[in-house]
Amino acid sequence: MPRLSLEVADIFRGHGPAWRQANAGHVSLGQLKVMSAIGNCRTAALGGRVARCENCAHSQISYNSCRNRHCPKCQGAMAKEWPAAREADVLPVPYYHVVFTLTAAIADIAYQNKAVIYDLLFKASAETLITIAADPKHLGARVGITSVLHTWGSALTHHPHV
Repeated sequence: MPRLSLEVADIFRGHGPAWRQANAGHVSLGQLKVMSAIGNCRTAALGGRVARCENCAHSQISYNSCRNRHCPKCQGAMAKEWPAAREADVLPVPYYHVVFTLTAAIADIAYQNKAVIYDLLFKASAETLITIAADPKHLGARVGITSVLHTWGSALTHHPHV
């Protein structure tokens, strides 16, 4: 597979140290580990192996992958296959995509109090859907919910939503 001109790993290696210093205290240990894994993925930092042609003696180094589930190089293909595999798991009923977004003022509070605010966001959004769906004026049914937390928007700014 040809290498893209710019990868997430390049950004983490080039700008990660300054960004981590500027955001010290606001980034979890888990997030720092992900950044480190992606930055080191397929580099000498993780070791590797050498393949050598017995006929011409040409050598090629292949560096080890980080195997982190957030790494676009390691998990990109798997991330594309996952939705297709889930198709067999879903019931033959209509599905709806509903998004609950925090206001900017609450998002600022969430940046400093992630566990508390994100827990409230999950609970409030689930209770809202269950209550409205159960109302006979709307659906009059008991619904199932799958919620996923996204903390960044498409502009790569802090934008928490489920």
